[in-house]
Amino acid sequence: MANDGMSDDSSTLHGSAPDQSPVALLIIDMINDLEYPGGEELYGHSLPVAQRIAELKRRAQAANIPVIYANDNFGRWRSDFRQVVAHCLYDGVLGQPLAELLKPDPDDYFVLKVKHSAFFVSTLETLLKYLGVRTLILAGIAGDNCVLFTANDAYMRDLAIYVPADCVASISAEENSRALAYMQRVTKADIRPSTELDLGELGRRRAACPP
Repeated sequence: MANDGMSDDSSTLHGSAPDQSPVALLIIDMINDLEYPGGEELYGHSLPVAQRIAELKRRAQAANIPVIYANDNFGRWRSDFRQVVAHCLYDGVLGQPLAELLKPDPDDYFVLKVKHSAFFVSTLETLLKYLGVRTLILAGIAGDNCVLFTANDAYMRDLAIYVPADCVASISAEENSRALAYMQRVTKADIRPSTELDLGELGRRRAACPP
């Protein structure tokens, strides 16, 4: 996996953030053991979403759009992201099928987050700066929690936001619909399904916009 360490000058990164893209795909909390109260209910909604995110990720990679994983450590404070991935893949946890569908690739980026928003006390904002990202596509769980908080923080940073409705899940369909409606209304998120996103055109259009 690509290192997300940063320095004061992008010219000194020496390959740490080799990509340049006006658009990035941010996958939130999908590497998740779901071994907590409500996990079974969330799993039922998350598995079809994981399949759609996996397809969206393949399309993003084909369009040279960087993929960033933002993940809690879920209380495993002595873990790093690789250990969280290994735990979800090999320890027989409820969320293993999600991790199998969305196992990070070597050229993906990752940030560990400590609270709901992927921006809070993480390296995400700095990473986006070096990548040149002005548009974020958000996907993951839970729509009414971590995805929502991340969308709010992205909006506060003047980023354009896409939250494909078929790539977000919450503990209930009703809560998910309410969260999507809120993000559309308050953060101006585009919530069209992932199948309607032209990633190549989105990248070209956003690249043409002034920073």
